[in-house]
Amino acid sequence: MIFQFVEDHRNQYRVNKMCEVLLVSTSGYYKWREKNQSDMQKKKEGALKYIQQIFFEYREVYGSPRIHKELDKIGMVLSEKTVGNYMRELGLCATMPSRYTVTTKSNSEHLIYPNLLNRNFNTDEPNKVWVVDITYIWTSEGWLYLATVMDLFSRKIIGFNLDKSLSKELPRLALVRAFLFRQPEEGLVHHSDQGCQYTSNDYIELLKEKKCEISMSRRGDCFDNACIESFHATIKKELIYRRKFKTRDEAERTVLDYIVSFYNEKRSHSTLNYTSPNQFELMYQESIKKNAQKPSATIMEEQLAL
Repeated sequence: MIFQFVEDHRNQYRVNKMCEVLLVSTSGYYKWREKNQSDMQKKKEGALKYIQQIFFEYREVYGSPRIHKELDKIGMVLSEKTVGNYMRELGLCATMPSRYTVTTKSNSEHLIYPNLLNRNFNTDEPNKVWVVDITYIWTSEGWLYLATVMDLFSRKIIGFNLDKSLSKELPRLALVRAFLFRQPEEGLVHHSDQGCQYTSNDYIELLKEKKCEISMSRRGDCFDNACIESFHATIKKELIYRRKFKTRDEAERTVLDYIVSFYNEKRSHSTLNYTSPNQFELMYQESIKKNAQKPSATIMEEQLAL
C-alpha cells in the first residue's frame, strides 16, 4: 500500500523524499515497481491474447462492447474503454454498417393493414410476434434475394428463403418454413412492410389460413420494422460486404451457415443480455420447466413478493 502511494504520487514529489518520510527504502520501492510492471505486462499480454481469440472466433464482427461482455463471462475484468484501446493496438476493427436501401415496392392496389406493432418491439413469449423483410446479395452471377422471418421474442431467424428472383413466392416460402418449424397458436401478430410481395393474395391467404393478426408498417418508414431491418444491416456488414461471391450457390451456402451456425446459435445480442437467440430461448424453456415443477403455493408467494 505504501509503495502504491509512492507510485501514485511520483510525478508530484521526489521518490527518495517520499520513501524517507514514509520510512521505506528507495531500493525496495524500485524492486516493487519493477515486479508490479512485470505483472501488469503479463496481464495485458493475456488480455490481448483473449481479445484476439474472441475477435476471430466470432468471425471478426465483434466490437469492444461485445468483446467486453465475452471477457466478463470468463472472469477477465477490463473496462470497455480498455478493451477498445487494446483492439486498436492489435489493429482489430469490426466493419461499419452501410446505409438503408429499399428492397420492396408498395402495392397500392391491395388492402393495407393497420400497424398493430406500433414500434413495440418487446414481447415476453415466443410465437407472439413475427417480423419479416427482404434484402439482397450481389454475386458475379447477378442478384440473390433473401427473405427472412424473425421471432421478435428472441430475435431468432425462424424461416428464410433465397432466390434469384424478387418474386411474390420468395417471402411466402420463408413464411411456410417458419410455420413448419414453429407451429404457433392462433392470434400470432405478423408484421411486414407494404411491399407487393407481402400484400399479394397468396401471402395474405396463408396468413388468414393460420389465423394471424396482420400488421404493416407505414409506407416508406423502415423504423416501424426496425428489428428485422437491423438484422439485415448486421448480416450485410458482418458477411455480405466482406465477401465477393462468385456464384449464387456459394452465397446461399454462406448465408445458411451464418444464420444457422453463427447468428442463431452463437452471436450475442445486446437486447438479450448478450446471449444468442438459441441460448435465450433455451433459458426461457428451462424457466418454464422450473416453474412447472414448483408447488402452486410457492409460485404464488414469489408473485406476491414482486
